Amino acid sequence: MRAHWLGGTAAFLAFAATVGDARQARPAVQPAPAAASATPARNALLPATQALFDGFVASGKMPGIVAAFGLGDSPPQFVAAGRIADDAGAPIAGPDSLWRIYSMTKPVTGIAAMLLVEDGRISLDDPVSKYFPAFANMRVLTSPDTSLDSVPAKNPILIRHLLTHTAGLGYSISAKGPLLQDYERRGIVPAQVNAQVEVKARLTRPTSLAEFANRVAAVPLIAEPGTKWHYSIGLDVMGAVIEKASGMPFDRFVQARLLDPLGMRSTYWSVPASEARRLSTNYVFVGDNRAPIDPGATSVYLKPPSFPYGGAGLVSSARDYDRFLHMLANGGTLDGRRVMRAETAALAMSNLLPAGVSFAGLGDGTGGAMSARMGFGAGGSVYLEDAPGGVPSKGTFGWGGAAGTIAWVDPVKKMRGTVMVQYFPAEKWGLRQSVPAALARDMQRLAAR
Repeated sequence: MRAHWLGGTAAFLAFAATVGDARQARPAVQPAPAAASATPARNALLPATQALFDGFVASGKMPGIVAAFGLGDSPPQFVAAGRIADDAGAPIAGPDSLWRIYSMTKPVTGIAAMLLVEDGRISLDDPVSKYFPAFANMRVLTSPDTSLDSVPAKNPILIRHLLTHTAGLGYSISAKGPLLQDYERRGIVPAQVNAQVEVKARLTRPTSLAEFANRVAAVPLIAEPGTKWHYSIGLDVMGAVIEKASGMPFDRFVQARLLDPLGMRSTYWSVPASEARRLSTNYVFVGDNRAPIDPGATSVYLKPPSFPYGGAGLVSSARDYDRFLHMLANGGTLDGRRVMRAETAALAMSNLLPAGVSFAGLGDGTGGAMSARMGFGAGGSVYLEDAPGGVPSKGTFGWGGAAGTIAWVDPVKKMRGTVMVQYFPAEKWGLRQSVPAALARDMQRLAAR
C-alpha cells in the first residue's frame, strides 16, 4: 500500500445502501471473460470517478484505466475508460483486461507464506538459513553506496524480515555503485521489462528460485537484519523459501492454494497465447511524451520467466485482484469457501515489523506524504491508526505496482479497491491522490440521495 491513496473510505458506508438491492452471491468460479465490447461500459453510480477516468484518457495521459471497488459481499463496481493500448483496434479496457501488476505480486506472495505459517510448515521467526544454509553467515556493508567492505552480521535473517523488507537485503531498482554492479553481475534482477532487456538479463540471471536465493546469500547486506525498513528482494527470496518448505514449485503452490480456490482465472506468471489479446501495452513517459516499452502483442510476459518472481512477476485483471482482496476483507473466505483461517488473515494484515523498526514510506513512490502512522505486514503496508477524517482507517492493508497499479483492503469495514493502469513512472499522474478524491465525491453524492 502506498500512503494517501484511499481518500474515500468512510463514505463507502453510504455506498452499501445504493447497491444493496443488487447484492447477490457470486459463483465460486468465474465464467470465461467475454470478448471486448465496442464501447466502454460506464458506471452511473460513480460519476465523478468515471469522469476522472474519462478525462485521463481524453487528455492523452493514458490509453486506458480500469478500477474495481467493493464493499462487503456486494458485487464489485467497475469503472473503466479507454483501451488497453494506443494501437488502432486495441480492445476496450475492462474488468478482464490484463495488466502487469509488478509489486502488487508482493502481497500475494506474503499471503502464500502465511498459508505455510498456518500449516505449521514455517514460522515467522524461523531463520532463513533453516531452508537455505547459505544465509547462515551473512555480512553487512559498512558503506552500502560506495563500497563492498563488510563486517559479520550480528543477527540472523528471519522469515518475518523477508515479508517486511527488514532483512537488510537491497534491490537493483535502488542499489548504487559497487552493490548494484554486484547484483547485476550475479543476475540478481528478478523482474521483466521487455523482450530486449530480457535477452540481456538472462545472460546472467539464475534459472531457478533455489539458485537465486543462494546467489542473494553471497552478497553483503545493506543493514543489520531486523533493524531497518528498506525496500528489497525479500519477497523474491520468500518465494524460494515457500518452494523449499512446501515441497512444490512456488508458482504451483500459489496456483493451488490461492488462485484456483479464489477463481482467479486471469492471473498468470506468463500469459497464454490464447489470452494474449487481453494483455495491455506498458508505456514509459519521458516528460509528457508516452512511448510503448512492452507492447502487448510482443510482451515479455507471453513467455515463461526465468523463474516465478515473488516480488514483481504476476499479470492480473481488476476482476481477479478484487477477488483476492475480497477474500482478505472477509477474513479468509470467498463465496462460502475458506482459503485461510480468519486469524491467519488478520495476522498477515497486522504490523509484523521487528520491535523498534518503523515504516516511513518510499519517498515519491508513496503517492504523497503519509497521512498516519503505518507499519508493515505480509508483503504490504498497514495503517496503525486512522488518518485524519478516518480515511484511510486503521487496519487498511495493501500495496501498489511500478506501472501505476494500486490495491487496498480495509478488513474492518470490509472495503477494497483495485486500480489498473500501465505506465512508468507510477506517480506520473498522481492517481493515488486523484482517484480517492473522486471516489469520495461519489460517495457523498450517493449518501445525499
